[in-house]
Amino acid sequence: MASESSSPAQDSKTKDQQHPLWRSDREIVNSLLNGEPDDYNLVELARLCIRYQGFPGARDIQTDLKRVLAQWEFTEASLFDRTRQIHQAAQVYRGRGSQREDWS
Repeated sequence: MASESSSPAQDSKTKDQQHPLWRSDREIVNSLLNGEPDDYNLVELARLCIRYQGFPGARDIQTDLKRVLAQWEFTEASLFDRTRQIHQAAQVYRGRGSQREDWS
């Protein structure tokens, strides 16, 4: 008798999680989709790519982050190289309101 088991694709869909920062991140991603690749937007894109890397859910955000990368003609590696340079040259988030660091 053959046992029924779900496929890996079904398992990943049933185990998708809602990220606790999805709502605010969705707004940022929407802004990036319509924005230009200035220093601030590049570091925001890199920050969100890191946050959602390997996250089991928020597929819409992950798809749109890839779309922004392609739209701005970056790979993840070239984005991270560029944002390292940006952070070495300036404090991009200085004067942007929030005093807390976002490590989530």
